[in-house]
Amino acid sequence: MDHPDEPTAEIALTLNGEPIRARVPLRQNLVDWLRHGQGLTGSHVGCEHGVCGACHVQVDGRVVRGCLMLAVQADGARVETIEGATETGRIRALQDAFFNRAALQCGFCTPGMLLQAAELLATNPAPTRTEIREALSGNYCRCTGYHAIVDAVEAAAAVLRA
Repeated sequence: MDHPDEPTAEIALTLNGEPIRARVPLRQNLVDWLRHGQGLTGSHVGCEHGVCGACHVQVDGRVVRGCLMLAVQADGARVETIEGATETGRIRALQDAFFNRAALQCGFCTPGMLLQAAELLATNPAPTRTEIREALSGNYCRCTGYHAIVDAVEAAAAVLRA
């Protein structure tokens, strides 16, 4: 993966609440750097074209596709992965609802779904089923189907509002 003649750059960012400095290859995408350089394997590499949503991470409070963003572009940013969101407890209601509603199976898409759903609920605490489907439309699931996932997001929204 590392090539000695590949150009690199020094970056400094906040990763899951911790300041970090690292030297990264100029052409390495963010999700690969997180997975291979930082050992944060919760976000996955799926399509590598920004279509499936498996690579979602949060950068400066917004969900982004980690396969389409270069690691060097995260210089100076606040990056949160599924591991960080789990550690802070901010997605706990969603995680519980996904478990209780059987909204996950293999788990490959789940981190991206959770981060995207959390972003939706942060801006819209009472989304309709149509709004949930629209918000998650950039996340692809092969196993579970979307009914259970929409049910889980709807259930988590109700818990968070209570």
